[in-house]
Amino acid sequence: MSLLSLRNLTKTFGGLVAVNSVSFDVDEGSIVGLIGPNGAGKTTVFNLITGNYKPDSGDIFFDGRAIKGLLTHRIVQMGIARTFQTIRLFQNMSVMENVLAGCHCRMTAGVFSAMLGTAGHRREEKRAIERAVRELEFVGLADQHDNLAKNLSYGNQRLLEIARALATDPRFIILDEPAGGMNDQETAALIGTIRAIRDRGISVLLIEHDMSLVMKVCEKLVVLEYGALIAEGTPSVIKRDPRVIEAYLGADSDI
Repeated sequence: MSLLSLRNLTKTFGGLVAVNSVSFDVDEGSIVGLIGPNGAGKTTVFNLITGNYKPDSGDIFFDGRAIKGLLTHRIVQMGIARTFQTIRLFQNMSVMENVLAGCHCRMTAGVFSAMLGTAGHRREEKRAIERAVRELEFVGLADQHDNLAKNLSYGNQRLLEIARALATDPRFIILDEPAGGMNDQETAALIGTIRAIRDRGISVLLIEHDMSLVMKVCEKLVVLEYGALIAEGTPSVIKRDPRVIEAYLGADSDI
């Protein structure tokens, strides 16, 4: 069953057609890669799904519900989380505080409850801390919880973003170049993390330029060029598609 469906999605910026009538599905419990050359429209698609941009036309459905035009925080509450191509952490806050920021979207206690320190607010804070600890353990950062985010290595900052996204309790997570800045060992570990996310029942949509990672972890690939979808299928099919080889991988590529 499709968890996310894009139908004829189009977005323009002035005279530039960034996304041109794109349609594809992400099934529940799957890992899908969205690939293409720089400027193909991949991050624009992400921004349309998460409400950062509003499409000019087309529709977006999540779990059968139309989400086009919803505010970003409502989309998060529905169960869609994301990381960013350019890291967006609270650099002068601790690792733990960054993950707790993700937990707060599920908290119901109001400002006055927090000010008065009510029993309900204390229970929610306790649950949030427990959730943050679990997510830091999940991505391998449990021993870093007191460090400032800015003091982490670049690769660990990427993992912290993933932990914060998972703390929102998503059903669907969008990862924008999560291997950026990672060394080979960190990238290999990331493959296991992405699979473990899927094994938790969370569907994954991934942008990544590391084709080795993409081919190993994704079950389906969607390929864009100049904002248009040019190919869709399993990694074994995509890597033999002449349109993909020419447009993205290069005519002499061997992957």
